[in-house]
Amino acid sequence: MRRYIGDREFYNRVGAILLPILIQHVITNFVSLLDNIMVGQVGTEPMSGVAIVNQYNFVYSLCVIGGLAGAGILTAQFYGKGDEEGIRQSVRVKLILGIGILLVFGAALLLFDDPLIRFFLHEGESGLDLEATLHYAQDYLDVILLQMLPFMLTMLYSSTLRETGETVLPMKAGLIAVFVNLVFNYLLIFGKFGFPELGVVGAAIATVIARFVEMSIVILWTHRHIDRCPFMVGVWRSLKVPKEVFRKVVLMGIPLLANELLWSGGMTVLNQCYSVRGLEVVSAMNIYLTISNLFFSAFIATGNATSIMVGQLLGAGETERAVDEDRKLIAFALALSILLGSLMALSAGFFPRLYNTIPRVRQLATEILLVASVMMPLHAFANSCYFTLRSGGKTLITFLFDSGSVWLLNIPAAIFLAYRTQVPIVPLFTIVEALNLIKCAFGYWMVRQRHWVVNLVSDRKNPA
Repeated sequence: MRRYIGDREFYNRVGAILLPILIQHVITNFVSLLDNIMVGQVGTEPMSGVAIVNQYNFVYSLCVIGGLAGAGILTAQFYGKGDEEGIRQSVRVKLILGIGILLVFGAALLLFDDPLIRFFLHEGESGLDLEATLHYAQDYLDVILLQMLPFMLTMLYSSTLRETGETVLPMKAGLIAVFVNLVFNYLLIFGKFGFPELGVVGAAIATVIARFVEMSIVILWTHRHIDRCPFMVGVWRSLKVPKEVFRKVVLMGIPLLANELLWSGGMTVLNQCYSVRGLEVVSAMNIYLTISNLFFSAFIATGNATSIMVGQLLGAGETERAVDEDRKLIAFALALSILLGSLMALSAGFFPRLYNTIPRVRQLATEILLVASVMMPLHAFANSCYFTLRSGGKTLITFLFDSGSVWLLNIPAAIFLAYRTQVPIVPLFTIVEALNLIKCAFGYWMVRQRHWVVNLVSDRKNPA
């Protein structure tokens, strides 16, 4: 058991990294839940319209995170080595990649908004208004596009701070932002205290305000605390990056960016397949995703802890310790998934009742949540394998592991079942989710091979 359970010092270090990230994600997703419930009070069609737009916003968000992650692997290892100039160079690459992703997604959503939204609109059993849903979605999208720039800059600074050991500040900024979002949601969706009643447009404006607040806090704090962030001195005097560093980031970053694009795009395709069963399924999946994200926050936090802790140990040359701690982190994630899966199953019937929607939507959301709670350990293990492989720079393998499984297993099954059979949505969802067992078996084999145990910065001289 000592191979899988760490001592107190180990869990203290895990907690120091994990808890701030976990608290930030839990509160963010809890406020997203409240935000979702507020929009849901306006009606099923507005809720569905916002859910459709957020599918594409989700793809953009993950592409930003994935695009910055390649440089982030080097940032963690440069920090473990004590190489401040290396950190500066990785931050510059993050900005270049972030701007590129922003321009591509902004143009796509501006030019192809109508067909992208209609992709999800299908008649169901409940006779919901598809054209009204389209109208709400377009109104929401027109405003929510403004949050893309502050989100990218916030992720650039926050990821760098986390990779260099500062996890509390991003958490604080995130907490303030979600509070701002919640307050302005209430004021602008329902028109309280003299503010106009704007419905879904008010929800979008609240999100934009919150993003700018979060960005301002993170950037100002970082540049005012140079004693704790010495690598930020002179970081923007130039965007020049040595070919060696840029090559490493590109070799690692392109697979990660492609992975996030294909994985999040794959999730969007899966949800579109589910939407073939009717617009009520779009609303039910929206409720499921919002609630499950609250529970899945733990795996985002443990994944980040794995990437940071293992990456720093690999950068410091402590490879055997990295392997040992990674194994214990995976065991920790699995134990946590069993606990959280049980809690989600117990609450599956409660959360859907908070929405002002039709009974059929509530019933579907409850059943889908029960299925997801049983499948949670599969997601926890696969997530841990993904971050383990990524910490050693094996981004091409992570790309094949993560996106490959979605496009080769889940999506073909979903397309066949959705378009070629009359299988109801809950069995369809169950079958697609169960295929992740194959992904877990493959992940276990790859982690055991230890090809990810790589020090990426050992050949770089420290300028100090």
